Amino acid sequence: MSLRTIMIFPDFDNAGIIDDIRTQYDPLSELVRPHITLVFPFDLQMPNEQLKVFLDNKLKDIQQFTVQLSQISKHINTHGNYLFLDVTNGLEKIIEIYDALHTDKLEKLNMGLPYMPHMTIGKLETPELLNEAYEHIKTVTDTFTTEVNKISVEMIGANDESIIIIEINLKTKQSSNENVPCSNT
Repeated sequence: MSLRTIMIFPDFDNAGIIDDIRTQYDPLSELVRPHITLVFPFDLQMPNEQLKVFLDNKLKDIQQFTVQLSQISKHINTHGNYLFLDVTNGLEKIIEIYDALHTDKLEKLNMGLPYMPHMTIGKLETPELLNEAYEHIKTVTDTFTTEVNKISVEMIGANDESIIIIEINLKTKQSSNENVPCSNT
């Protein structure tokens, strides 16, 4: 079975700014849309149908929510040298979803590290190239805001391309007037 990943694919009105940065600094920019990873690439012997049932169950009470990203940061870890666009609103909801998904059959996928929601916008070969890229884009002060209304599962194809195989729609928000009895006074 191929590697799969669970993600949020935000749809920003000003996504072109992110696309321009990713084209310069993210080797995956042509293979996968900008995203926030909820479950990092995994290879479990779990059929897609069973994964969908798991997700339906874990996400059944999650309502659509607003996410906002702004502020670029740089991170160096054992996996590489990264530029992140940080989540500044919706952080708690994304962490709630992350925690819910790393239970039961997917619990063993939790790496035991603190989870900090972000969008990767660059991966550089060396810390020096990371610093140069950061200096070039650190003045980007745009804010990226959208409603998150679904969670997606991608399969990573043979050429590292993203193939969406499951999409789970989140509950729509009820307006404050729904389920409020009318009075005849």
